[in-house]
Amino acid sequence: MNFKDYYQVMGVARDASQEDIKRAYRKLARKYHPDVSKEADAEERFKELQEAHEVLKDPEKRAAYDQLGSQWRAGQEFRPPPDWGQDFEFSTGPSASEDARFSDFFASLFGQDSPFGRARPRASGFKSPGRDHYARVQIDLEDAFRGGAHTIELMAPELTPEGRVVSRPRTLRVTIPKGVTEGQQIRLAGQGSPGLGGGPPGDLYLEIGFKPHSGYTVEGRDVTLVLPVAPWEAALGTRIEVPTLGGPVDVRIPQGARAGQRLRLKGRGLPGPAPGDQLIELKIVLPPADSPRARELYEQMRNELDFDPRSGFGR
Repeated sequence: MNFKDYYQVMGVARDASQEDIKRAYRKLARKYHPDVSKEADAEERFKELQEAHEVLKDPEKRAAYDQLGSQWRAGQEFRPPPDWGQDFEFSTGPSASEDARFSDFFASLFGQDSPFGRARPRASGFKSPGRDHYARVQIDLEDAFRGGAHTIELMAPELTPEGRVVSRPRTLRVTIPKGVTEGQQIRLAGQGSPGLGGGPPGDLYLEIGFKPHSGYTVEGRDVTLVLPVAPWEAALGTRIEVPTLGGPVDVRIPQGARAGQRLRLKGRGLPGPAPGDQLIELKIVLPPADSPRARELYEQMRNELDFDPRSGFGR
């Protein structure tokens, strides 16, 4: 999939006003409309123009697209960054027909399966509720375990008096439910767009994700910790103090433990109606043979232990 430079397609500068974009679209639409144009590639150019206009005419889509920066070039191999749409507040989403008529590049950023595809439509009529807004945010795993009030900063697009799109920070104080899981949404009533004609304001939905953690991986409410153990601890068995989200616990490593073996601490994962567990995956770590004495010990094991790690090969 190749990157599309929508500003280049429309022949406008990246700081063009919304009025500049509107004028450029009208001019190019007359030039490349398939019903009137004599250009050989008119149909393809007109399709590209419509797609570029769909993004740049919408302040929210344009502000999000601008987050990609100007380092990308048209035709360059492209995949959306892993944090695409992170901490960005928006209210507009595409229709299914837009997904069908626009490119894979558009769909990857704004399609039904992207963060922008989950926005909720606005009702019609004189007295209408405001649009619901949507944002994807990341929190620390420990905050999900404990819950409580946290400050979250979102970027919201805004039109300046000159008609240019800028992103403004918006700070919110949010109560994180204890035991919240990835993908779960928190609804903030009345934090969306204002209503029309006296209608109620929309809501803001925050989809929760977890920041990468140095110790744990998460699946649902279960958390997994990779625990390094020495060869003699695995072979002879021992007790080790192991960290958990709720504090350290004393864990028995069984005699003859294997690399990759998992131990389960019931209920030590994320809290909830059915609390998750903490899984401990054992990783056997060899001490380095970086001294004469260490080499001597390894040679002694080689000579005295009747052990062939490849004894089962070919059988």
